[in-house]
Amino acid sequence: MPGITGIINRRPAAEGERAVNNMVAVMRHESFHTSGTFSAPELGVFAGWVAHENSFSDKQVFQNETQDIALLFAGEGFADAEIKNRLRQSGHSFGAGGEWLVHLYEELGDPFFETLNGLFSGLLIDRRRNKIILFNDRYALERIYWHATADAFYFASEAKALLRILPELRAFDDEGLAEFLGVGCSLGARTLFRGVQKLPGGSRWTFENGSCRRENYFSPSTWEAQPKLAPEIYEARLRTTFQKILPRYVQTDSRLGIALTGGLDTRMIMACLPELNPKPATYTFTAATGKTLDDKIAARVAAACGLEHSLLRLRPDFFADFAAHADKTVFITDGSYGIFGAHEIYFHQQARQLAATRLTGNYGSEILRAISTFKPLKLAPQIFNAEAAAAVAGAAGTLATERAAHPDTFAAFKEIPWNLYGNLAAGRSQISFRTPYLDNELVALAYQCPAALKKSSLPTMRFIQANSRVLNEIPTDRGFAGNNAGPLFWWRRAFAEVTFKLDYYSTAGLPRKVSRLNPIYKPAMRALKIAGLHKFLRYSTWFRSELAPRVREVLSDPQVRGNGIWNAEFLEKMTAQHLAGHNDFSAEINAVMTLDAIERRLLRGWPGRAED
Repeated sequence: MPGITGIINRRPAAEGERAVNNMVAVMRHESFHTSGTFSAPELGVFAGWVAHENSFSDKQVFQNETQDIALLFAGEGFADAEIKNRLRQSGHSFGAGGEWLVHLYEELGDPFFETLNGLFSGLLIDRRRNKIILFNDRYALERIYWHATADAFYFASEAKALLRILPELRAFDDEGLAEFLGVGCSLGARTLFRGVQKLPGGSRWTFENGSCRRENYFSPSTWEAQPKLAPEIYEARLRTTFQKILPRYVQTDSRLGIALTGGLDTRMIMACLPELNPKPATYTFTAATGKTLDDKIAARVAAACGLEHSLLRLRPDFFADFAAHADKTVFITDGSYGIFGAHEIYFHQQARQLAATRLTGNYGSEILRAISTFKPLKLAPQIFNAEAAAAVAGAAGTLATERAAHPDTFAAFKEIPWNLYGNLAAGRSQISFRTPYLDNELVALAYQCPAALKKSSLPTMRFIQANSRVLNEIPTDRGFAGNNAGPLFWWRRAFAEVTFKLDYYSTAGLPRKVSRLNPIYKPAMRALKIAGLHKFLRYSTWFRSELAPRVREVLSDPQVRGNGIWNAEFLEKMTAQHLAGHNDFSAEINAVMTLDAIERRLLRGWPGRAED
């Protein structure tokens, strides 16, 4: 997927450039990815980049007029028009995309980093000061993986770029793996791979004269120290702030795509969407046939805004080539997204045909309403051997310790970049990704939300009502609409919540204690026409039907059963019970198949030692 990579050392130029070419090649996944390299041998830096064609980060490397400052950049940076106008008034000329950033650094120096807004990572090569600066966004959502040896520093937006040229890294990190199996991701700076770490958010690491100075240009404590606002003041500022920042995220030189759902976060965007030319494309991901509530509600929202709406469907060819889709997802996301996410690239390939840039409501519920889905996986303990079971059980305690942080800091700086990264990484391999909900100004304001409103949907609903009466009258998938009071509202909310939960159980199966009722429960849900009302991703059911042959193949593989993590006897019983519908082990099957794909594609799947 798009990103940057490089080596900082004093190796011969030909050797460094050869290694970087190998790293870039493994990150370029699609024909529409552009790429290039840049080196400053006198400073010991050899670097490369990958971008979507015609995107913000295309047409690199960005340089100033005298070409003594160079910038490699991944992601996007957002600024109001007056910043670019001031740069032009100062005599700088630049075109579309990210070229203006290098001139902003030229004007500001080190304070430049604090002004950045967006999801990004970058490498600045400042020949004037004989410095190299590696940096990333405040949340570390645009990841940088790194590994240091006695004589070299390696970095890349994708861990596989490091694995490609450093075979010694092709092994699991014991703690990272235990966390992955315990809570769904590795925590903090750890990764799945031994010797590979993640750059902390808000980093500014300066390489100079053979040493590295590790600094942070931003700390969440800055936002934590802000005072809480009175409810009416907070809501007023929420309205003005969101209306101010949204135009930053809709300006594009090509057509914008908006991923619509039936929820509040995309509704909030649509309620104050500025007039755009060309008009945005809107779309919703859905099943091969039929329509969920998301599909129906999104179509109504699009029509109310005068926009075309498309349903992007998960068709039979997805299942026919499922093994390839799953392997590609695991490979591109460095194992951060597993079998349960095999559909994500498939959908975004379709989305790219409509628009190469996606505006989404992702992270709105975490930032504005403190909704969290980051919990221990609670895989059946019998699935592990004794040693692995103890390590995995400890991961839940580690997550509990991390959750003790300031709640807004946990959401923005831990849950989103750790637990929700895989979904982003998969989609971003196909399209440019934008969300207003991680804008610096909006997140800073969220820290000031009064306790009485922190978990409430009322500020969002009142925002929609104030900006679009028409959209306010269209119910959301969870029953919010119009006047949120009285018996009609509470009946609608109760119906939405009950049917959502029942639909979940019709997909994943009843809890194990009552799972013997599955053969009765599921037909009953279909008869009541509740099954599929909310959910269309039905991996639990697919593992018993379309994907059953693949499940049997992987879980019966001697190499899988003998990898030292799993209890082979339980794997056999678990597979039989799930396929027969007597119990639900979809989470366990996902874990086993994902780990198998990581081992095959990222640890064992290299043709031999790369030239380094």
